[in-house]
Amino acid sequence: MATVIVPAHNEGTVIRRCLDSLVGQSDIDQIIVACNGCTDNTVAIVTKDYPQVTCLDISTPSKVNALNEAEKHITSWPVFYIDADIALSDGAIKAVSEGMKKQGLLLAAPEPVIDISASSWLVRRFYDAWLSLPYIKEGVVATCSFVISEEGRKRFEQFPDVIADDGYVRSHFYANELGNVSGAKVYVAAPKTAASLIKIKTRARLGNMELTARKLGYDKPARDYGSVLSSLLFSRKWLSAIVYIGFVTVFRLRAKAQFRNLENYEWEVDHSSR
Repeated sequence: MATVIVPAHNEGTVIRRCLDSLVGQSDIDQIIVACNGCTDNTVAIVTKDYPQVTCLDISTPSKVNALNEAEKHITSWPVFYIDADIALSDGAIKAVSEGMKKQGLLLAAPEPVIDISASSWLVRRFYDAWLSLPYIKEGVVATCSFVISEEGRKRFEQFPDVIADDGYVRSHFYANELGNVSGAKVYVAAPKTAASLIKIKTRARLGNMELTARKLGYDKPARDYGSVLSSLLFSRKWLSAIVYIGFVTVFRLRAKAQFRNLENYEWEVDHSSR
């Protein structure tokens, strides 16, 4: 039986979709929504409409603090850490829990399904190339959700105050210890606009830069996708590859600029998909 933790900061517009995908699932011992610094109706929605869910009303607006507080209430393993703006497929909890045991995984996630139906042309082209990268195709813990076994959780202590909590977690596991579990899906709404895509992908790159600078996690070889992108440039996806390279250049430049003033960084959010 699994524990599910959902950190939530002002997620009133999306929290129902997330919880509706969870409350009917089998193999769940408890669901903990760690509301943190909410100034909207998130807490009211959870407490009123989902009485079967444990709702923590934490005053500090911090995702990592919310995760640490929620972990004090864990009663069973594995633990699913689920962002409030995503949804899981039916049976995903059971499929991942069983799949982790069969595959010997310490860290896992459902397979990501990126919804680009409402996204702009540029965003769709970016994801067309992004989904072709080995990082996605060969199996990796998906954005917005990860699942840790009891043994795996011993790899680190509390969540540190970092931007990329999921990147921090991944950095403590080797390739043969983590992966996606087939048959389980996590549905992620892609940003609608290029500006919103730039915000969240810059944040992801900045988070990884922070982890590297602070030497958090295991040392791993850098990914080299040059050959993959080269092959895309000479395929039917050549236009998507060009758009992808353009976006990545912007992400890198913005992240470098923000890293120079990291202590004053303000969390960037994609409001377009909410």
